[in-house]
Amino acid sequence: MRSHRRLPLLLSALAMLAACSSGGSSSPSATGGDATLPISTIPPTVATTAPAATTTTEAATTTTEAPAPVYPLTGLPITDGNTLAALRPAIVAKVGNYDAHPQNGSNLADIVFEEIINDNVSRFAMVFQSQGSDYVGPIRSGRIQDVNLLSSLNAPILAWSGGNGTVTHEIDSSTLVDMSQNHCGSACFRVKSDKAPYNLFFDINKAWEQAPPGAGVPPAQFQYRGPDDVAAGTPSAGVALAMDTYKVDWTWNSTTGLYERQQNGRADKQGDGSLVTTNNVVVLEMVYVPGISNSPDAQSVGNGQVWVFAAGNMIHGTWTRANKLVPFTLTADDGTPIVLTPGRTFVELPRTGGNVTPK
Repeated sequence: MRSHRRLPLLLSALAMLAACSSGGSSSPSATGGDATLPISTIPPTVATTAPAATTTTEAATTTTEAPAPVYPLTGLPITDGNTLAALRPAIVAKVGNYDAHPQNGSNLADIVFEEIINDNVSRFAMVFQSQGSDYVGPIRSGRIQDVNLLSSLNAPILAWSGGNGTVTHEIDSSTLVDMSQNHCGSACFRVKSDKAPYNLFFDINKAWEQAPPGAGVPPAQFQYRGPDDVAAGTPSAGVALAMDTYKVDWTWNSTTGLYERQQNGRADKQGDGSLVTTNNVVVLEMVYVPGISNSPDAQSVGNGQVWVFAAGNMIHGTWTRANKLVPFTLTADDGTPIVLTPGRTFVELPRTGGNVTPK
């Protein structure tokens, strides 16, 4: 449940969401039963003359059901009645990517961004909204590029370990809601199974309860195909990527309907031993410029090449983005919008210049 400080906003948004849905299903946490229309009692009238014979022709009517409400960051329908969950803000956890310190949480995140940072390695920004996790990490520091990359999520909560003075100032001056280790209360904790700085973790469910005010409900970041739509594109087994020193490989598994991740030639597994998977892989080719202390700074506003891998197919096109407050627009080479499979999405941000090899 979110903090009582956001309850009026949530109830107002919930009413709007329900009004857009056929029948307006109730959340388990909502009070009261189904809304009841008032009934008007019309006094009987006495006819003094016999009414003239009338012929009534009943007009044919067509009822179109409104689409069921969906989670904004996955496009999946809300089938469990948990409508309030669809109205909570996004929490972005900055998670380290180390072979020696396996990450946890990516298979529960709606969207995962993989960005290049200093020392020619990558780091994850895991976006949680439709579901949470009580064990996400290891939580690491942020970068200035996070401001532009994440601002389209409508004032998301940033779960991070902190940063240098310049990065912290940029975060505080942005729409991102700072929930670093200095502001996380019991939502973050250190584990004994690893050493600092690789032992800081977040409980995302607690973070929703304890986050500072100011976060908003995220809009959809991608378009998704309907349940009866055929997946567009050409058949593809997946993609190989160079994320500076990290070699990343995604392979389509037609049996599970998921893409499976390898890193540096080995199956990429979380700390619990489960294989890292996703429903969609979106590759946004990025220009990186030198930032603070020569740390790479992805230019996520502008345009570039995009490759989308969904349902065993590949679509090539262009990404465009007018400013940091709007999501990426993905357009295929034939001019049509690129749509994804409803579900989880892994977004790769390699450098421009031959680092993407579709299979």
